Amino acid sequence: MIVGLFKGLWVTFRNMFRRPVTYSYPKEIKPLPPRSHTGRHLLNRHENGLEKCIGCELCAWACPADAIYVEGEDNDPDAPASAGERYARVYQINYLRCIMCGLCVEACPTRALTLTSSFELSWETREDAILEKEQLLEWPLPLGTAPGTEQG
Repeated sequence: MIVGLFKGLWVTFRNMFRRPVTYSYPKEIKPLPPRSHTGRHLLNRHENGLEKCIGCELCAWACPADAIYVEGEDNDPDAPASAGERYARVYQINYLRCIMCGLCVEACPTRALTLTSSFELSWETREDAILEKEQLLEWPLPLGTAPGTEQG
């Protein structure tokens, strides 16, 4: 019994002299691996400014958490919103339901939806956690500049 006690104390004593593995997050941001895409979604555009999303709703069907809502509509030939025959009139992602699995990105046939490396996701109300199409078309803020990360 005393041998077990000293084994436990030895583990504690040995770890007292190791460097800590934690870091002060908002002050010091560790770089993510280059292929890490575990953050906010981004709707992409073509070089000519048209949206890549064609409103096919495959991303919503692939989502296991039912976090994506898409309403497709026929494109206006005079002023097209996307390069296809249809476009997403309504595109919403509810981040309170999203589990960041990436199945929506894999299901997209036009590569319109991608995951970014911006993992700073926080909201003040539940309604703010539902991002609309206009918000998803904009790049997220760089790490460390999101509201609420400044030091008081």
